[in-house]
Amino acid sequence: MVTSKETRAAIIALHQKGLTCKEIATKNIAPESTIYRIIKIFKESGSIAVKKSSGRPRVSSKRQDRLLLRSQRQSRVSTSAELAQEWQQAGVSASARTVRRRLSDRGLVSRRTAKKTLLSKKHVEDRLEFCRRYKDWTAEDWCKVIFSDEASFHLFGTSGKSAVRRRTGEDHHECYDVPSVKHPATLHVWGCFSTKGVGSLIILPKNTARNKEWYQNVLQEQLLLTIHEQFGDDPCIFQHDGAPCHKAREIKKWLEDHCIETLDPWPGNSPDLSPIESLWSVLRRRVDEQKPKNSDQLRELIRQEWIAISRDLAQDLISSMPERIAEVMKNKGQHCKKKLPIKAFKTYDMLMFFSIP
Repeated sequence: MVTSKETRAAIIALHQKGLTCKEIATKNIAPESTIYRIIKIFKESGSIAVKKSSGRPRVSSKRQDRLLLRSQRQSRVSTSAELAQEWQQAGVSASARTVRRRLSDRGLVSRRTAKKTLLSKKHVEDRLEFCRRYKDWTAEDWCKVIFSDEASFHLFGTSGKSAVRRRTGEDHHECYDVPSVKHPATLHVWGCFSTKGVGSLIILPKNTARNKEWYQNVLQEQLLLTIHEQFGDDPCIFQHDGAPCHKAREIKKWLEDHCIETLDPWPGNSPDLSPIESLWSVLRRRVDEQKPKNSDQLRELIRQEWIAISRDLAQDLISSMPERIAEVMKNKGQHCKKKLPIKAFKTYDMLMFFSIP
């Protein structure tokens, strides 16, 4: 029988007053056998603390645990069942659950793999070159930059996998399903922003060819408007990636003719370095949560949520550039983690975030 610390203390106090086990049992504190055991332990150890049980012996030694860790490092995508089979060949008969416990004790917990863009050797070298060039820039220096990019929005959700709480056998109930279609309606957009806030956003008509003529028209009608509204006559720097239509000779000449300095050379396959990629993530999540039913609703929600993005969020994202560059250099050109500040969440986002148990 498990007794509380207070009950054990009361029994010992009565025992020290000279009461026998039978006399203490008449007070209905605990059964006589339990009282006898508590007094016996007190006489032997001088303490009322319960001695911890040794429990079931471990099926593996420390050396065998190290062998399991070595197997996991050699094949990081192996399942716990596969690791248990390898462990069994080494003489340890253990279940997949035991494998998970051993790995969890070392902080190794199963997680969904993150999808990252493939980086070639040249990509890594270009990323390091870019970071070395701008490693001394402060957050104030990045305040002069206008970031731009194209993005795609799909009907029926784009923000990734979702979780749901349900009972066993309810996996196909319609209220727990997420609708999907083979060829969802897609809207392509171009946008730009700076620490002054979001700038122009255009939604491309269907089947628009994104070539140099189209891009020059965007710069003429949208970029110049944003520069005038946000910077006036103050100098600014324009950032765009290395898409073919961005690197055309006509585009470079247009930028030179309009005295627009660019942030060059922007490394390829580097969405983690661009704060506007984080801005697209915020926008996609906010649009998806409102569950648009058709292309017209999707188009309207994109415009509404773009305008609703706060200037504080824009400032936080761009001021993270020194941190992003430092992390890429620390990782020797490999990916850095794209971090979203708390201001990326709306009020209802925060309520959902902090209500997660």
